Amino acid sequence: MLARVADNLFWMGRYIERAEHMARFMNVNYFSSLDAPSSTSQSREFVLRSMVNMTGLSMASSGVLKEQDVLYRIGTDPGESSSIVNSIKNARGNAQSARDLISTELYESINKFYHFAVDYPTGKFVRTGLFDFTTQVTEMTAIIRGKIRGTLLHDSIYAIIMLGVNLERALQITRIIQAKYLDALHAEGEQEEGFRYSYEWTTLLKCTESYDMMRRLYKKQPTSTSTLEFLILNPNCPRSVMNSLNQIYRHISILDPLRIRDKDSSAFLIGKIRAEYQFKSIEDIDNNHREFITETLSSLSAIGSRIEGEFFYY
Repeated sequence: MLARVADNLFWMGRYIERAEHMARFMNVNYFSSLDAPSSTSQSREFVLRSMVNMTGLSMASSGVLKEQDVLYRIGTDPGESSSIVNSIKNARGNAQSARDLISTELYESINKFYHFAVDYPTGKFVRTGLFDFTTQVTEMTAIIRGKIRGTLLHDSIYAIIMLGVNLERALQITRIIQAKYLDALHAEGEQEEGFRYSYEWTTLLKCTESYDMMRRLYKKQPTSTSTLEFLILNPNCPRSVMNSLNQIYRHISILDPLRIRDKDSSAFLIGKIRAEYQFKSIEDIDNNHREFITETLSSLSAIGSRIEGEFFYY
């Protein structure tokens, strides 16, 4: 396989996953605020600032954010490189470049997804269409992932796509954690008990489709400790960073099956980071939340750069 085509497959998976997490974050964060117990968490400015922090938009750090401007730039702005619609465009562009290696069913699903996104009326989206648009995006990405699993041979092509999917999932989950951590600090101020039991942890779990799973496991109200332990360290949670690292290691092993690996290889770095997280405890996170989240983002970015450097540069 050409390195260029492998790169297309990798980024196709990443852009599909990116669109889903951004859409769900917008949906849950916006509508959960309507039931928030505090006036701070209910405020439009608070919700919009959280969206800006999660997506990394370059917007003024001071001054009042305009709801329609923020929603437009994150959702359907064709001139914003990190918008949902551009992620979908990029996913389809990469799928076209690797058309001969993916199934007709998968390509048709991505093509349908593309036409839905680019044809969605911007005026409707920023005024009344947030719920409809973001729900459709999350449902269509789930269909596409089903087509990936169900219509492709589980070989090197599948492994490359799933490398992109799982790496992007880990990155997006960590960014969502970072955004909601800042929200919890802002909403509760310096009150330690308030921060620990903040409503923002419930919102965080719902943003990652993990609320029911977490309640079933812990059987208690979400706290900062239990939420972060579940979303970062629990290997059985399909949205956790640990689960994504396990999947990344599994799929890189298909591309690099050597048992003795060079220390500069992607598989070596992934295995090393995976082992570190496998033996971390929640106490390691509780003692320095901010530093741990930053370290996680840095480690995941290093994995992405190493994979691209080893397999996709051409």
